[in-house]
Amino acid sequence: MTTPTALVPDQTGAEIFAQVLTSGPVSRTVIAQRLGLSPSTVTRLLTPLIEGGYLSETGQQSATGLGRPQRLLRVNTEQHLVVGIQIARTHVAAVLTDLGARPLLRMERSLTSLEPAHVLSVAADLTARLIAEARTGDAKVLGIGVGVGGHVDAAAGVCRSAVRLGWTDVAVASPLSEATGLPVVVNNDVNALVIAERWFGEGREVDSFAVISVGRGVGGGLMLHGVLHSGAGGLAVEFGHLPIEPNGPDCACGNRGCVEALASSDAVLRLFQEAGGRPDADYDAVAEFARSGTEIDRRAALHAFSVAGDALGRGLACLCNLLNPGLIVIAGEGVVAYEHFGPAMTAALERHAVSTAARDCVIKVDEASETLWARGAACLVIRESVRARLS
Repeated sequence: MTTPTALVPDQTGAEIFAQVLTSGPVSRTVIAQRLGLSPSTVTRLLTPLIEGGYLSETGQQSATGLGRPQRLLRVNTEQHLVVGIQIARTHVAAVLTDLGARPLLRMERSLTSLEPAHVLSVAADLTARLIAEARTGDAKVLGIGVGVGGHVDAAAGVCRSAVRLGWTDVAVASPLSEATGLPVVVNNDVNALVIAERWFGEGREVDSFAVISVGRGVGGGLMLHGVLHSGAGGLAVEFGHLPIEPNGPDCACGNRGCVEALASSDAVLRLFQEAGGRPDADYDAVAEFARSGTEIDRRAALHAFSVAGDALGRGLACLCNLLNPGLIVIAGEGVVAYEHFGPAMTAALERHAVSTAARDCVIKVDEASETLWARGAACLVIRESVRARLS
């Protein structure tokens, strides 16, 4: 796998840089306290970062006690840019972000084929168009992050298996890097969301948490003690394929009764139609029917979301009973209907979790956005470029 160049070669300097990036504006005193460094060490390592234009001073923090006001530091995020790519079954979405993972420009293109050469060609073309249209000027593009729904060997840059794409052992990083001339980092798409949450989201102050995605598929990712947990072969936290209903419906993975087979958006549509709902509705329409549809459509929609929520809750109970996390973030395009499946999910979690496992865990929802997945992929490059021990 091609690797982005480290922005700050010195490891302690990288830790300082990461603190400012994820928590800034922040004072020198706070940095020293968080990293257990002396003020003189922080000042010494900050000097080249400020002189090199990586950091700048902005404003002051009010003095406490007899101390002097503290100058605050921020990262000049606009000097470095990152491309994030989401490879989905129907399209490729790409976003250009700054170093703080703020989306600057987004593009999307439908796929006419799922052949890897075609998909990666589309990804390369979108990358070139983003960079050209953004007129990046002196800003440096650090690399491309790619998120794929499936089993990804991140170290090799290879998608080992992606059922929805029909891919087996597809090299992603090397050919895309050759086509664009940029370093490429590839990982499972939910793992990328975990990195995004750890660096810029709900997980910034949490060492152990999980991200569960709900949409066309149901996936999971896990941060354990500040480290992304991928498992022996990169297959950790296949949450959607927990078998919770032995006689349940067939799942795309080839098994039966998985969480995904009961809680994905496709599963919700199937349940809705089986309960008498209209056959031409999409997921967003079913969510709307649950709010204000006709009697039969509303009843069918509420039934579908209740079954889906119950399946998610039982899966979450397994996760909480095994790992006892303090935080679970629910993300993905399916969260537009969280108000409908959330109550059943919470009830099932509380019913099946042992002792205080459910109470110990805070559930938060990352609101759906069109840049969610591609932005998450961009964070893979940000992590590799900063190389600090946040994950």
